Amino acid sequence: MFVSPKAKLDGSKAIRGGVPICFPSFGPWAKGPQHGFARTSKWEVKTTEDLSDQEDQSVTLALTETTAWDQKFELEYKVTLKKTNLVLSLKVNNTNDEATAPFEFTTAFHTYFKVPDVEKVSISGLKDLKYQDKTLDGIPTLTQEDELVTLAGWTDRVYLDSGEKQVLEGAANGGKIILKKTNLADTVVWNPWEKKAGEMGDLGSENWKGFVCVEAGQCVTPVSLASGESWECLHDLEFVRE
Repeated sequence: MFVSPKAKLDGSKAIRGGVPICFPSFGPWAKGPQHGFARTSKWEVKTTEDLSDQEDQSVTLALTETTAWDQKFELEYKVTLKKTNLVLSLKVNNTNDEATAPFEFTTAFHTYFKVPDVEKVSISGLKDLKYQDKTLDGIPTLTQEDELVTLAGWTDRVYLDSGEKQVLEGAANGGKIILKKTNLADTVVWNPWEKKAGEMGDLGSENWKGFVCVEAGQCVTPVSLASGESWECLHDLEFVRE
């Protein structure tokens, strides 16, 4: 995983790197900051699990209160570290009373992957898909015609209904990352490139080449969750040395 050397770790803003959680909005949010409040909130440790016989370790974090949103909810974020996999799951519980109308949300695992050179990476599993290109005026919906997605400039795309598997080639330490997702419709590919990275105080123009974001998310079609209901998603990241 990539974490910017200039990332703010004091809670003043979202950490530039790792796997920030976008919730209750992916992208602009009418009630607050970009990508919502979850990535800048303090979570509590709910449970830990030592599966030493399987070499697995896991922790479940919970977020239940915020002044940033007028809904009652609980988020459960479970992180499991295996020998070659990082498994992430997010569960959203609507804890409002029965008389309260359902709430809607979009979400994403905003993964930053460390790479030797972003211009040499490729992403498979997205051919023939429609995608929203946020770098172009009007955010047109285009079609991915090539077998591999490569980056040659500022890239900000949301691939729609992207299936359950993509593969990132050209990851750090001479490997590839197999990305699997469950109950997350979309895949985001993002890198701001040199100019825009230089405008970000927590990134800098010298660091843009060292990462790529390939994000699993429910980014476009909101989830509607009634009182007492739950919704859950899963993201499995497997590192394979080539």
